[in-house]
Amino acid sequence: MWILGVLPFAIQAIAMVFDEGYFHVRRGLPKWERIGHPIDTCSVLICMGFVLFVPFSKGALICYIALASFSSILVTKDEFVHKDHCPAAENWLHALLFTLHPIMLTCAGFIWPVIQGVEVTPWIAKWLDNQEALLSFLQMQFAVMVLFLVYQIVFWNVIWKNKPVLKQ
Repeated sequence: MWILGVLPFAIQAIAMVFDEGYFHVRRGLPKWERIGHPIDTCSVLICMGFVLFVPFSKGALICYIALASFSSILVTKDEFVHKDHCPAAENWLHALLFTLHPIMLTCAGFIWPVIQGVEVTPWIAKWLDNQEALLSFLQMQFAVMVLFLVYQIVFWNVIWKNKPVLKQ
């Protein structure tokens, strides 16, 4: 059953690869996106790092909920201008990503006490029943997100900085 806990991460990763590899490369990114997207990625990395490196407690959980809520709102910041730069299909994909974002962070919040060996309610223990696999998955996810952040900064702000931006 633990696979269900990581499924939102996998779906979001596939959607992000398509958004980045198809839509962004096709139309180019204006400066506000070249700066804003790494900021979005940082907000997710902070949440994932929190789950991996901060001991689980009631106070830490409250802080995590605040961080995850902020990240979920932050990623929507560009939508006011996306309507002028993105085709309808890309806007739909963004809506899917915005739906998956809090679901993914909620799953990370449920996984957090499990990977730290904290006693959880029976339904969580039954659902997230593989502590080692979950920890390995989150560590791998964190590493991939760091690489994605580096890619976003280098590719869009160094390599393709001057690529023409297409308007829809």
